[in-house]
Amino acid sequence: MFTQFFLELRDAKVPATLREYLTLLEAMRRGCANYKIEDFYYLSRSCLVKDETNLDKFDRVFGKCFNGIEFITEDQAAEIPEEWLRAIAEKVLTPEEMAEIEALGGWEKLMEELQKRLEEQEGRHQGGNKWIGTGGTSPFGAYGYNPEGVRIGQPKSRHRRAVKVWDKREYKNLDDSVELGTRNIKVALRRLRRFARDGADLELDMPDTIRSTAHNGGYLDIKMIPERRNSVKVLLLFDIGGSMDDHIRTCEELFSAARIEFKNMEYFYFHNCVYEKLWKENRRRHTDFIATWDVMHTFPADYKLIFVGDATMSPYEIVYPGGSVEHWNEESGEVWMRRMLDIYSKSIWLNPVPEKYWDFTPSIQLVRQLMQERMFPLTLDGLERGMRALTR
Repeated sequence: MFTQFFLELRDAKVPATLREYLTLLEAMRRGCANYKIEDFYYLSRSCLVKDETNLDKFDRVFGKCFNGIEFITEDQAAEIPEEWLRAIAEKVLTPEEMAEIEALGGWEKLMEELQKRLEEQEGRHQGGNKWIGTGGTSPFGAYGYNPEGVRIGQPKSRHRRAVKVWDKREYKNLDDSVELGTRNIKVALRRLRRFARDGADLELDMPDTIRSTAHNGGYLDIKMIPERRNSVKVLLLFDIGGSMDDHIRTCEELFSAARIEFKNMEYFYFHNCVYEKLWKENRRRHTDFIATWDVMHTFPADYKLIFVGDATMSPYEIVYPGGSVEHWNEESGEVWMRRMLDIYSKSIWLNPVPEKYWDFTPSIQLVRQLMQERMFPLTLDGLERGMRALTR
C-alpha cells in the first residue's frame, strides 16, 4: 500500500526520493502516526514534500490512495497484514466462560480423539468445540481456548494449556557473554569450589624459588608449579523455549557466571523434561543432537548435575510415554530423570519461578519428588542453598 503511494507520487511529478520514503517507513515503524489517517497525512507530507508548489499534487495523490474505496480499481488488491487476519480468528473468552469448558479427560482420551478427528475431518473449521480448527473451544487447533489440548499451527503459546504441540519451534541459544548486572551470582557459585593444582607448570612458586636460590649460593633457581584451578566438574542442563522465554535474562546471567567460575563445565539444552536426546545448538536441535545415553556414558559420576528450568509443563510430559509436547518419546521423562539421578548423586534443580508459586503447579510437585526435594529457587539465597547441597 505505501509502495503504491510512493510510486503514484513519482508519477504525479512529486520529486520524492527513495531515502525520504525510507524515512517515512521508519517513522511509521516507530509509531509516529499513531494509526490515524490525519496524523499519517501530515507525517507523509513532511517526509515526502520539500517544495510548497507540490502540495496540491501531493493532496490529489493522497486522496486517491487513502480517501475511500471509490478510488480502488478492480485490479488493485488490499495488502492486509497476516497478523491482522490471524487476530480475527482468535477466541476471546471471559474467565467465567473458560471455567465452563471441560477437558476431554486425560492423555489417552485426548490422543484417541485426535486420531478420530484426523480420520474424519475433511475441511477447514473455524470456531466450534469439536473439530481441528481456529478460534473455538476444541481441544485441537489454534487461537482458541481449551483447558487441555493439542496446539496445531499456532506460532507461540497464549494460555499455556497445550499438553502437546504439533509444530516445529525454533529456540535461540543462551548468550554466555552477557555482562552481569551484579557479581552476586558469581559469589554464590563460588561456594562450589575444590581447588587443586594440575596440568603443566605455568605459575611461579615464589616461596620455593626464594628457598632454592638461597640454597644455591645466591644463583637464581626458578621453581614453577601447575596452575591452581577449581577442580569441581559441572554438568549444566538448561530448559529452553516455551514458558522459559520469560526467564531468558536470568538464565543468561547464570550461564555467564557459571562459564567464568567453573573451568570444567559442560552444558546441554532440553525442553521441559529430559528425554532420549540433548543438544547444544538450538537452531539445529532436530538434526544435531547427542543421545542422553552418550552424555551419561561420557561424563562420569563425579560431575555435579544442575538442571535449570521452571518445571512448568503438562504432568503427562513427565509420567507418560509419548507425553513430550514436541515429539513422541518411547520412554517417559520420569524414566530418563531417574537414570540421570542414579548416576549423578550430587544433583540439584534451579527453578526461576518464585518458590511461593510451586505448590500450585502439579508438574513442579512431580519434579520436586523426583529430585527428592533438591529443588531451589533461582535467587541468590536459592543458589547458596543449592551450592551447599552439592557439597554435602
